[in-house]
Amino acid sequence: MTKVYVGMSGGVDSSLTAALLVEQGYDVTGVYMKNWSQDLPGMKCPWAEDLADAKRVAVQLGIDLKVFDFEQEYRDKVVGYMIETYKEGRTPNPDIMCNQEVKFKLFLEAALADGADMIATGHYAQTQDGKLLRAVDGNKDQTYFLYRVTADALAKTLFPLGGYTKPEVREMASKRGLYTATKKESMGICFVGRVGIKEFLGQYVDTQPGAIIDKESGKNLGMHDGAIFYTIGQRHGLDIGGGLPYYVVGKDMERNEVYVSTNLQDESLWRHEIQLGAVHWISHHPGDGVYQIRVRHRAPLVTARLVGDILQLDDAQRAVAPGQSVVIYDGDICLGGGVVSA
Repeated sequence: MTKVYVGMSGGVDSSLTAALLVEQGYDVTGVYMKNWSQDLPGMKCPWAEDLADAKRVAVQLGIDLKVFDFEQEYRDKVVGYMIETYKEGRTPNPDIMCNQEVKFKLFLEAALADGADMIATGHYAQTQDGKLLRAVDGNKDQTYFLYRVTADALAKTLFPLGGYTKPEVREMASKRGLYTATKKESMGICFVGRVGIKEFLGQYVDTQPGAIIDKESGKNLGMHDGAIFYTIGQRHGLDIGGGLPYYVVGKDMERNEVYVSTNLQDESLWRHEIQLGAVHWISHHPGDGVYQIRVRHRAPLVTARLVGDILQLDDAQRAVAPGQSVVIYDGDICLGGGVVSA
């Protein structure tokens, strides 16, 4: 009997994942990954209640639940990466790094060393022969966050929810009476839960107020809390109201200045060409050619020509910030992607 270790976060998706695998005849063990337990100002970290929920579901399903403590590695690999990237004035995606370094590396290695044959998670994605495919539910598809996973890891991974929609998952969990069937989805940074990025970074980075400057006129429009908190295309949180909305079109980290414009056609907001760094292909380089790309999670798929590590777009994309990931597809197959380098 195939032994599968299921990452159980205490949410409905991973709970149903475990339930389905039990029903399909696998030898299932639940694993709660303890990645973050620190309370933050104004927010108590929910890890203890999430673990309690995972335990309740494990008891319901008659399976063992283990706790794998990855907190130190998580701080080093994910939190450290995120903070350093923000300090550089770039916009990272910690969920992508979490999948690369923790869920499909540390967790996989620890599970296999502990006797598992495979791992499973509640991600909305599909695998086939070491390939990563988009989920049936286009709104929930999470392949954008999984593009840095390796083909070897995918060959040892099950995604039981990839063929279902989120409403179907809720309904199936309810029918089975799972304790987490109606639990709300946790939004925000994967390890911080409900706290905002500003509050989180404020714990680790010393920031100073600086000028918000109109790019066209050079006029000082107001003050910001720190250039680190702003990203290209942002319009909320500027507090320089009145008239047309302003958008962030640039920033100078050394001078601690943020540049804004009311001109939605400003060239800094639009990209016809994207230079990729830290490129990762799931199995092999697909070669130069025409593919579909996604510049952020839930952004529409658009056509682009790949030439080396450069993407050329017929339709310019807005607010593509350095540090963000661009993910490349061939139909339903997620090929890989890279990080916007400039």
